Amino acid sequence: MIFKALALALFALTAPAAWADDLRGTGDLGLIVEREAGSLLVVDRGERAAIGRIEGLGDLSHASLVYSPDERFAYVFGRDGGLTKVDILTQKIVKRVVQGGNSIGGAISDDGKLVAVSNYEPGGVKVFDAETLDLVADVPMGSKTVGIADVPGGRFAVATWDTGEVWLLDHSADPAKPVITKLSGIGANPYDALLTGDGRTYIVGLFGEKGLTAVDLWQDPPKVTRFLPDYGKDQPDLPVYKMPHLQGWTLADGVFALPAVGLHQLLWVDAGSLTEIARTDLAGQPVFATARPDKREIWVNFAPPDNNKVQIVDALTHKVTDTLTPGKGVLHMEFTPRGREVWLSVRDENRVEIRDARTREVLAEIPAKAPSGIFFTDRAHRTGL
Repeated sequence: MIFKALALALFALTAPAAWADDLRGTGDLGLIVEREAGSLLVVDRGERAAIGRIEGLGDLSHASLVYSPDERFAYVFGRDGGLTKVDILTQKIVKRVVQGGNSIGGAISDDGKLVAVSNYEPGGVKVFDAETLDLVADVPMGSKTVGIADVPGGRFAVATWDTGEVWLLDHSADPAKPVITKLSGIGANPYDALLTGDGRTYIVGLFGEKGLTAVDLWQDPPKVTRFLPDYGKDQPDLPVYKMPHLQGWTLADGVFALPAVGLHQLLWVDAGSLTEIARTDLAGQPVFATARPDKREIWVNFAPPDNNKVQIVDALTHKVTDTLTPGKGVLHMEFTPRGREVWLSVRDENRVEIRDARTREVLAEIPAKAPSGIFFTDRAHRTGL
């Protein structure tokens, strides 16, 4: 009896520690796209290390992903039309469907129940049940679609390349039969878009003409405003080797920092009046202009041939304060949630570089197979991401 009691006491002392070794929260985790290998590298921010790899995701050459509200599942949108649900704790694929011929991105509804995919082929948007990946709604639009974003209230916004429109899909009443609002006069060939973190302003970048378009979603009906119609009008366009990614745009202290198309510049636009207030000359053609979480600095990476550089711009003075050379093929940057570190994917050198976001010191490196997008799980709680 005494032996049994001692055994139970010993179990009680040792078992929780053993169980704890098998438990892991999701808040410190992230996924890094290994584009050529069709895999995801699972990373732990606190450990600054890779803790696993998920393989078999198809063509990830232009992949993006979103997270479930509990941060456990990621939904990966592949260039081959694949929609893949992965479990980042078990590091396994839960389900994969090839829902189109060429998809360019996706979004998850604010309640986490619907996943929407925008498609080049066959065009339009398809919406899936986040739990099962069963098709819920198929919304043909007669156009390639880009820039899809989740809008508060069970809605999605998306732009149409061929017809120059913005469609709002409201799934709140009946997920299978969304109420559709079409907004015309957006401009020629929208190539990407973003939604501000407050869910109010949907900004569309145009490839077919100069300028941009803002849609105020707080207005009823939503208000469309064209702005910066003349930027770069008197300057010769430079070759566009890679289009800016609009989800890398940033809003800092009431000012948008926007990478210019066809110019080696960062545009500063007053968010209230949508007028240009300044420009910053850069080392190359900007792709992402990403704010440190405190909005004090904007970090910019570039298209070839300048994609070995990252420049840091002061949000107050609009001047470049530092130029870094992490290595060849810097494709993406992701700050830790409070901005202490920045992680950079250096594709052509098969590594991820981790730097202190203030001192710029290199803290660690992680081997990776041609890494591109870096996605930390805090994105699960941010509108438009």
